[in-house]
Amino acid sequence: MASVRKQLRRRFEHAKPGVPPLSIRLDKLTSAAHTALCQLTGRRSRMARSMTLDIIELDEQLRRAGLADSLRDALEQLDGPIIAQARLRQALQEQWSELAASTPMEGVLRIWLDGAPDVLSRLKRLGRTPEGAAQLLSAADAILHHLPAQGQPRSQLAASVMGDAHALDAGRPVASLVLAAWRHSERSRSADAVEDAETELINPATTEERQRDVWARAGVLVNELARPALLLNLPVADPAQAFWIRGEPAYLSLRQLLRTPPTWAVAGKSVFVCENPNVLAIAADDLGTHCAPLVCTDGMPAAAQRTLLYQLQKAGACLHYHGDFDWPGIGIANFVIRTWQATPWRLSASDYEAATRASFHSRHNLEEMSVTATWDSRLAPTMQQHGIAIAEETVVATLLADLCDEQ
Repeated sequence: MASVRKQLRRRFEHAKPGVPPLSIRLDKLTSAAHTALCQLTGRRSRMARSMTLDIIELDEQLRRAGLADSLRDALEQLDGPIIAQARLRQALQEQWSELAASTPMEGVLRIWLDGAPDVLSRLKRLGRTPEGAAQLLSAADAILHHLPAQGQPRSQLAASVMGDAHALDAGRPVASLVLAAWRHSERSRSADAVEDAETELINPATTEERQRDVWARAGVLVNELARPALLLNLPVADPAQAFWIRGEPAYLSLRQLLRTPPTWAVAGKSVFVCENPNVLAIAADDLGTHCAPLVCTDGMPAAAQRTLLYQLQKAGACLHYHGDFDWPGIGIANFVIRTWQATPWRLSASDYEAATRASFHSRHNLEEMSVTATWDSRLAPTMQQHGIAIAEETVVATLLADLCDEQ
């Protein structure tokens, strides 16, 4: 009867609270088990692999025999207490539901707990239990109270707040909560602070790159020397801050931009932004000190490039953007123009048509997919009609004419 008792216990364990089963069907019975059940219930013994028990009738028979108060009581006497799993699940669900509401936290974490749609599923996945999730929330809240930082390395932040230099490494639970809460707060303030789905589809960034960008926006350094920002002739208020040589390309790392950002003297001035480093190099060769301020995103801008563009925008610069005439280039342009309120720079449908007539160098066939240019509804259809992708270097002569600053 051991296998029969297990089946019966499972039915009682999974019954809804306060709703005991009235009948139980037992399947895959051995002949010995079936015979024993027939003896227990008084039924005629015959060969069968299943049987349905009337629980109310069986309870009454057990009471009359003086063996137990009920079938459930008999099972508990034989094999120990039956734990109502449904009641446990309900209680556990109530604990999870109360966790976010009852957590005494304010600021960025509170906004995330109250507004993000995936909070509960993320907490369950990372915390495993309500108690574990509560501990993670407490640690995440402590980290968020130190943000935004001023160019502090992530490992140093983790060590000083949590006592573990690796507690905020990629994939660690507290890091996941901090990043989720910070991104949600950015969305709450402005939709322009995060990548749009279209840009991510066409210019997919690795998880590491996306996380580094979020940390950078929070003032935290992760791999702060990777992909520095390339610039030419950017003016600063204090000449001592310009360690670069005017007329020569220079790099600024994320570390420099966050720790010792220059005071940019760009209020009301035009700052041009290109996508490809070759364009900036050609501008330095041909124009040198007479080139207008120029910044390169080097494809989809990473943490250093984004930080620099945010600083220039905040300093009052009028940004003008140009990139490749291909679908990834249009996706990048959509992102830059929207995020930093940049003005399209020779990126209209007529500019594209002029480029198709001017040269056959640095051009190749477009892919079948398309991306709508937010600044010119005619551009994507025109590109589809010609079916030609044009690299930014192809039109560099036209760009140089705009960049030439004789002052």
